[in-house]
Amino acid sequence: MGITKRLNFDTETEAIGKICKALGHPARIQIMTLLWKRDNRTCGEIVELFPLAQSTMSKHLLELKKASLVDVKYEGKKTIYSITVDNIEVLKKYISNYLSTIEISEEDKSTVLTTRHKMKGRKRHLKQYNYQFPHKNIKERTA
Repeated sequence: MGITKRLNFDTETEAIGKICKALGHPARIQIMTLLWKRDNRTCGEIVELFPLAQSTMSKHLLELKKASLVDVKYEGKKTIYSITVDNIEVLKKYISNYLSTIEISEEDKSTVLTTRHKMKGRKRHLKQYNYQFPHKNIKERTA
């Protein structure tokens, strides 16, 4: 039998890890955006705004709750969700500190943000955006 290693991180690092994992799905990011625009939405209101099944939305909301990104209140049969601002502040502080240590030249910023490769063929929708890698030649195939 193998031995599983468990690394012990400080509580802030653990919290940021949970938050980032919960925000690792586009639907959850969109849910957070909806709640940021207008707090205290019911599960039904959130489900109406997405083309996903109610059960799927409930699973996404549960993941956000596990990461302590949303608060849940129960009023009768209604479940009301709102953003937990404290944990968003922890993430904001972490990202701000991280970004302040990185220096990207203006030339590199424009390259990363605006690079697009024109591709032909059936799979052209797969690579709308890409980073430039000067040492690699990107060959386009004609269809």
